[in-house]
Amino acid sequence: MQVAQERCCGLDVHKKSVVACVITPEGQEIRTFETMTRDLLELGDWLGARGVTHVAMESTGVFWKPVYNLLEGRFALLVVNAQHIKAIPGRKTDVKDAAWIADLLRHGLLRGSHIAERPERELQELVRYRTRLVQERAQVVQRIQKVLEGANIKLSAVAADVVGVSGRAMLEALVAGEEDPQALAALARGRLQAKRDALAEALRGGVGPAQRVLLGSQLRHLDFLEAEIEQLGAEVSRRLRPFEDALERLDTIPGMGRRAAERVVAEIGTDMRRFPSAARLASWAGLCPGNHESAGKRHSGRTRPGNVWLKAALVEAAWGAVRARETYLAALYRRLAARRGAKRAIVAVAHAILVIIYHVLRDGTTHRELGGNYFDERDRQATVRRAVKRIERLGYRVTVEVA
Repeated sequence: MQVAQERCCGLDVHKKSVVACVITPEGQEIRTFETMTRDLLELGDWLGARGVTHVAMESTGVFWKPVYNLLEGRFALLVVNAQHIKAIPGRKTDVKDAAWIADLLRHGLLRGSHIAERPERELQELVRYRTRLVQERAQVVQRIQKVLEGANIKLSAVAADVVGVSGRAMLEALVAGEEDPQALAALARGRLQAKRDALAEALRGGVGPAQRVLLGSQLRHLDFLEAEIEQLGAEVSRRLRPFEDALERLDTIPGMGRRAAERVVAEIGTDMRRFPSAARLASWAGLCPGNHESAGKRHSGRTRPGNVWLKAALVEAAWGAVRARETYLAALYRRLAARRGAKRAIVAVAHAILVIIYHVLRDGTTHRELGGNYFDERDRQATVRRAVKRIERLGYRVTVEVA
């Protein structure tokens, strides 16, 4: 078999150790290093002394990251999907794993995953952690509602946001010991003022000492999370300032707000040249049907895992997009949901949004709305025939005239 890399190394990475197998024209050499910074720097010097040019490792959890950080820039690094090589038989030890990776790399049989540059990786960490905090904030709000229900307080039945301006004032009054429903309802602001009578009934309950302690703790936790989210948001905005034009263009897509656009840019960047087509991007994100066909029969078409962070952001955007009435995405959802169900339809809408994002970023354009009547206008005669047949099945005679 033809040799593609004369001097290469395969790494089998673990939490506390790294097994390195170097293959050169002089032969094969194997050595084990610990994963502390000093040991990893020693690994880099050892590889450099042997003239290694290419290094490959499996993407095992997060343990590959320290190795990648310290070897980046010194060697051509490949982080390989473990699924591509895990099914190879005959490997029983870590030494054999490292040797097998090195042998595959030597013959050019490994395909590395895309690893973003350090600034992009840092941006991803910030955006992903902010997303986790937003999710945790939602969980705290749910816990507040649970405590209120346990105290016979039905605030969520009247107020859409129990931690809004009005809801927050009422919750703080409950924690302070206020029990009069009328006094609590008087704290309503804005449009909730018109619902004071309903609020007074909803706030008639029995908040005991334990519920006050829980609500006080949850409100303080909520304040902490909101402050952290705001601080992270400021740092994310600072790092995304060079991409402001791309964010504004993504914001023209239905369902895509500023925060969703930031999540998308953090995951895929703005340079679409690394994706040959929109279909390849959708496959990488895990937003296309699975391909499993054997003996002429199609089996499960479940989507692959892909980039779970990007997929979650696009599915959230899809749910927002389908609420708009006269848009192409809403028409696509209604068209598919009737036949395939809501969940499959929403994944299809998320796929469509990703395709739009690809072209917006690649071509430097803004979203062009096709309209909610796009599918009907695509074949007007077929649309008319279907409508006429449907009405005639109800026992009516239909005459169609052009207006």
